[in-house]
Amino acid sequence: MSALPGTTGRRRIYLMRHGHVDYFSPEVIASGDYNGVPLTPLGREQALAAGDALADIPFDRAVCSGYRRTEETARLVLSRHAECADLPLETEPDLVELHGSTDAPPMSREKFAAAMAFQFDNAAEPGARMGLGTDGELFSAAAARGERAFLRLLSEPDWATMLVVAHEGINRLLLGWATGAGLKGVQAFEQDTACINILDFDLVPVETGEGNEISRAMIKALNLTPYNHTKFGMNMTSLERIMSPAEEHH
Repeated sequence: MSALPGTTGRRRIYLMRHGHVDYFSPEVIASGDYNGVPLTPLGREQALAAGDALADIPFDRAVCSGYRRTEETARLVLSRHAECADLPLETEPDLVELHGSTDAPPMSREKFAAAMAFQFDNAAEPGARMGLGTDGELFSAAAARGERAFLRLLSEPDWATMLVVAHEGINRLLLGWATGAGLKGVQAFEQDTACINILDFDLVPVETGEGNEISRAMIKALNLTPYNHTKFGMNMTSLERIMSPAEEHH
């Protein structure tokens, strides 16, 4: 099994959130395709800054959720890496963002942002769903598919360092899983756009069969933003910021 230098069974995942997007742009509203929303110019700048920060990391594999904003972010990050610019970009559908409700009542952008602000605080409640309606994805179901995706990736051979670009919600659930806090801990994990999390996993052989299992998960770094290391001026949550009018973004 491939492992980080100096270790016998440790692997590292650089887990990112995609760069800034505008879900309320005229083009997105007209198309109704919220999965295909592109990065804004700000989002591209953020992704390139992350790429500069990660330019010396020897990625063996690169994975995104398959949504346009994660693919664009991943490709911009890899473009800053001379040895990884041509690395194939894989897709992992189980890492797509949580599916929101389709039957939420109409409301203004401001009211929607206010209502969504505390979505993750109740994630551990029985039957809790994403969104403001009744048919959003269960947080528990999303957590299960995210965990399933990571376990599948960690079970695959021939890599020690991987780039994964996903979304705020699924990242929160994965971080809750990695800490052992589960859904009760996800509200504390802020995920700014184009942020970098660094997760290490110690793998050991399964005693009763083939393959490996996780013996320990460690968070080496959390919510790093190379475009603003100290978070100065980043006083809104990422959700508040992404829901705010474009002229408020700097």
